[in-house]
Amino acid sequence: MPCRALCLFLLLLLLLLLGPAWATAAASSIHLPAPQSVMVYSYNFRSSLRWSPVKVDRGPVLYTVHFKTGAFNQWDEMNCTHITQTECNFPQFLNERRWTIILRVRAELGQMVSDWVESDPFVAERNTTIGPPKVNSVIVSSDSLLVSVIPPFGSELGDFLQYRVSYWENSTSTTEKETKMSNTLFKIMNLKELTLYCFKVQVEFMIEQDVQIRGLQSVPECYRTTVSVGLFLMWRYHNTIKYWSQPPFKIPSHFEEYLKDPSMPVLEALENCTEEDPCDSLSVVCNGEKSQECDSTAEGKARSHSSSSESELT
Repeated sequence: MPCRALCLFLLLLLLLLLGPAWATAAASSIHLPAPQSVMVYSYNFRSSLRWSPVKVDRGPVLYTVHFKTGAFNQWDEMNCTHITQTECNFPQFLNERRWTIILRVRAELGQMVSDWVESDPFVAERNTTIGPPKVNSVIVSSDSLLVSVIPPFGSELGDFLQYRVSYWENSTSTTEKETKMSNTLFKIMNLKELTLYCFKVQVEFMIEQDVQIRGLQSVPECYRTTVSVGLFLMWRYHNTIKYWSQPPFKIPSHFEEYLKDPSMPVLEALENCTEEDPCDSLSVVCNGEKSQECDSTAEGKARSHSSSSESELT
């Protein structure tokens, strides 16, 4: 009896000493917060699981991440065990665009662990965010922009990408025009000369015949079209062209009076030109109203001048 009483006393003492520690550990394990905001982030098919940090006062919290696929319903590790970061990048073997992937994460502190928190099912081909293409170069001409772009991600066999191009004249009018291209080198055509145009490009990734993912638009870029050769020459030599395109030389007013008044002795004076007062040249100025009469007069004077020349030779 005394031995049994002693044993009971020692057991009771042990429970009194260790009981509060066990109770505290059990309570702490139950109340260790689980990670929140667990989501898969994917940009151009590069994916990772992210979550908000668990904050406690007893020390740094570690995290462990598991995954499973739609084809194999079994949790497995993915190189993110007992990590301090709140992000876990997908390993290369999980970067399959058509796989359905589910992930879970829990917080750990010593022997204490939180509940597992699962992500929503993720399929990269449908849930990734496609960034804008990079504009590699732009060649400007008088009526077009020749644009070269780089795709936002490396293509795989069977990929089909289209480039939706929006462009507009950078003026008071902001009406946009759109066109679709299937090549990384394309031309925006039918533009005005010496005009500032802006454009932006986005990718359309075709999943199926009628299903597509539209990516983010690129930052607008603006370029001014050049001048055509013909317009440049007109501008370069506009003074010369202006000079030669002037109306014909206007007849002085006193000549017009002579031509309009038949009584003026101008023509008669010309007819009376003799050797004592030789005429080296003959200039006939005609008014448009009497052009026929003037033509016949000039023809007669030409014959008279020719006859007199012949008589001098004989």
